[in-house]
Amino acid sequence: MAMAMRIFSAASSFVSHYPKTIAVVTVTGLGLFGVKKWMAGGVCHSKARLDGKTVLITGGNTGIGKETAVDLARRGARVILACRDMGRANKAAEDVRRRSGNDNVIVKKLDLASLQSVRQLAKDIQASEERLDVLINNAGVMSCPKWQTEDGFEMQFGVNHLGHFLLTNCLLDLLKKSAPSRIVNVSSLAHERGYIYFNDINQDKDYHPWKSYSQSKLANVLFTRELANRMQGTRVTTYSLHPGVIWTELGRHLWSTIPLWKRVVSTPFMFLIKTPAEGAQTSIYCAVEENLQNKSGLYYSDCAPKTAAPQGLDDEAAKKLWDLSASMVGLT
Repeated sequence: MAMAMRIFSAASSFVSHYPKTIAVVTVTGLGLFGVKKWMAGGVCHSKARLDGKTVLITGGNTGIGKETAVDLARRGARVILACRDMGRANKAAEDVRRRSGNDNVIVKKLDLASLQSVRQLAKDIQASEERLDVLINNAGVMSCPKWQTEDGFEMQFGVNHLGHFLLTNCLLDLLKKSAPSRIVNVSSLAHERGYIYFNDINQDKDYHPWKSYSQSKLANVLFTRELANRMQGTRVTTYSLHPGVIWTELGRHLWSTIPLWKRVVSTPFMFLIKTPAEGAQTSIYCAVEENLQNKSGLYYSDCAPKTAAPQGLDDEAAKKLWDLSASMVGLT
């Protein structure tokens, strides 16, 4: 009791002697809390259940993909995690089952840098699953060096766009059979700085990691628009989205290229950006929100529709990209 009284007395003395300091600290703290809350963005408030429905999420073993899996599993869905690293995927599936209380969570092998792997997964899903209600194209790579996929495509365009383009097309019949069904493409605000280099799609002449990433994210938006046009009358709807600024493993290549002094300076601000759970909200919203059932081809951010950049609204470019992509992956 005596110790508590001494602590209280010391605290009271500090407050009385340094009222301005206390005020500054309080205001600063409240300001940072407000910024953190603003950065967290929108929240999906839908209570929709997914009992009896099947969801496939690419890259669902970490980051926003994993958080999306937990939420949809809690809603009763059968969740398929399509991942490259089976060891990590199996551990993630165990965690998703534990956190959601839903044991109907399975793992499938998928390497989006291999068209053969994409086709094998699609064939597996078609043979083993009676339905597919939601496909979430979530996996991706960001700002990596000039790498190539197994088929010789520039890595970011190959993984972020071409792999998902082929997977989606291979699963369209099952999605149509399960309609109403949804396709959710995780894009990025980076699409606003993107351009489709039709004459150098693999950027062999002038590669820059961020330029390539922006191209691939713009491709996600254009793919969504053209797919919506092609799916009219099928009750298969499509959505693209910006999840927000999030610190996940996706940024591992970008972080390593930043000078050390910039990393040190920026580290204290990391707590302001979204957590994976906060970043997953718009993916979840596009997958379950009842009011979106009759909307298709639009772009979303913070659980609300947002106008995409002008180059993301170019239907002629969207069709041209579709034709080029189909040729590149051998889609007939």
